[in-house]
Amino acid sequence: FLFVPAVEVKIEVVIPEKERSKEEMSPNGKASPLIYKVNGTARHYHLEEHPIASNPYHNPKDVVEASVCHVKDLENGQMREVDLGCGKALLIKESGEFHAVGHKCPHYGAPLVKGVLSKGRVRCPWHGACFNISTGDIEDYPGLDSLPRFQVKIEKEKVYIRASKQALQTQRRTKMMAKCISLSNYNLSSTNVLIIGAGAAGLVCAETLRQEGFSDRIVMCTMDRHLPYDRPKLSKSMDSHPEQIALRPKEFFRTYDIEVLTEMQVAAVDIKNKTAVFKDGFKMEYNKLLIATGNTPKALSCKGKEVENVFNIRTLEDANRVVKLATSKNVVIVGASFLGMEVAAYLTERAHSVSVVELEEVPFKKFFGERVGRAVMKMFESNRVKFYMQTEVSELREQEGKLKEVVLKSGKVLRADVCVVGVGAVPATGFLKQSGINIDSKGFIVVNKMMQTNIPGVFAAGDAVTFPLALRNNKKVNVPHWQMAHMHGRIAALNMLAHGMEISTVPYLWTAMFGKSIRYAGHGEGFDDVVIQGDLDELKFVAFYTKSDEVVAVASMNYDPIVSKVAEVLAAGRTIRKRDVE
Repeated sequence: FLFVPAVEVKIEVVIPEKERSKEEMSPNGKASPLIYKVNGTARHYHLEEHPIASNPYHNPKDVVEASVCHVKDLENGQMREVDLGCGKALLIKESGEFHAVGHKCPHYGAPLVKGVLSKGRVRCPWHGACFNISTGDIEDYPGLDSLPRFQVKIEKEKVYIRASKQALQTQRRTKMMAKCISLSNYNLSSTNVLIIGAGAAGLVCAETLRQEGFSDRIVMCTMDRHLPYDRPKLSKSMDSHPEQIALRPKEFFRTYDIEVLTEMQVAAVDIKNKTAVFKDGFKMEYNKLLIATGNTPKALSCKGKEVENVFNIRTLEDANRVVKLATSKNVVIVGASFLGMEVAAYLTERAHSVSVVELEEVPFKKFFGERVGRAVMKMFESNRVKFYMQTEVSELREQEGKLKEVVLKSGKVLRADVCVVGVGAVPATGFLKQSGINIDSKGFIVVNKMMQTNIPGVFAAGDAVTFPLALRNNKKVNVPHWQMAHMHGRIAALNMLAHGMEISTVPYLWTAMFGKSIRYAGHGEGFDDVVIQGDLDELKFVAFYTKSDEVVAVASMNYDPIVSKVAEVLAAGRTIRKRDVE
């Protein structure tokens, strides 16, 4: 797969408004919440069976077959979206063979025809998920489902596709999963696999175990009151309901015997006795353990930090409450972080005023560089967001117990009815301090390429870990992003089953503000130069982050699918030199 030279880099893929709005929609609009309350000893549930998908071809009436093109209509390495009458498929020709799979990414519905085809897989243009073109299986994340695969046949130089109508309409396929052999024999206070945390890492771990045929007990526990949900939505779509952003409906957990204990906090882990001790005193023995507790937001340490209406966005309830209180009121965001800026963008149409306070001179300077940061700042200013840079909060003032003003160290006083704090986070690993599990000086759990800790049978994944990144010569890094958490969960599950699988993925993330997305791939920490193609003022650009002579990361806006192209090159182990992009 050759890197596209700079002259050809200027690829414009205009997403139609209809598709663009879908990008920020929920991946599962019809999901519904399930709350397993834990009272007394009634902590175990007998789960019913609800088959989610049956054989797509068992009913002839459910099948459609159509001629879609002539064999010479597609060259090797080409993709085409084809219509079968009751739905579309993605037709791909590679190495002389035709393949047909679903045409939309199951994550947020991106058109895969605008993605990147390379060595037997197609990469989504929006968020970088990868799918095998022969099987439809998901091979890199984000997202939980695979693509449906359709039968292709060639007759008299014509290409025919045979497909299930149901698969054409849903455009997603849940991989086959095992169920528990027998739940009735279990001791309530012991499980084969215990997963602490119910984010993307925890859920993908549980699902991967079932996909690999694991049929013993799996228990997930979370401090949250909801089933696993799409956490990036908390700052991008703040007034979402639990059922709109649930990653799986409650029936899914019943069908595949994945137990979820909500509002349950683990206070300590006893590695000698393989036991997790909960805050309420309940103890659960495990055989294998995954720690995927994520981050805890940092609080302000200034005077008046206990005042009402000052929020960290950690839960769905936090996000909902902020939107309610901010409507037609004055909002101050402390910290021009991803969370802070996304919240600022979301609230501009609802609030009377939105102000952002930040210690740096431009937003995202350390991550995107000064020039991209300034372009983003300009976009915010044109949407009525006011910035107070190179200063911090010295005091939060109240009136009748509620926030009234935010006082800055510069002396400026801002009117504020609501304050959202986005000044970073720390790993939620305090409960492991006496456990014997290796934690570094910043509180991150140290794991190897198999997501194993220093303790046999104990794995860790997601925002709370540092792991060796192949892309940067196995340097131990922390990548607190959605795609990476998915991949960590998968690798941990495979190694619980002794598959000896090492992590190999290119970090991929995105941020959405004012209906526009910045995509990013690679690991740019410590970059020393930025090469920019395109027009920053027009917010149509690609930025290559270089260290010495090597491109270590790329970011783009309105330049799809360049970030996915670069991710594919890096995933293949190839080096992109600075001169290639200048």
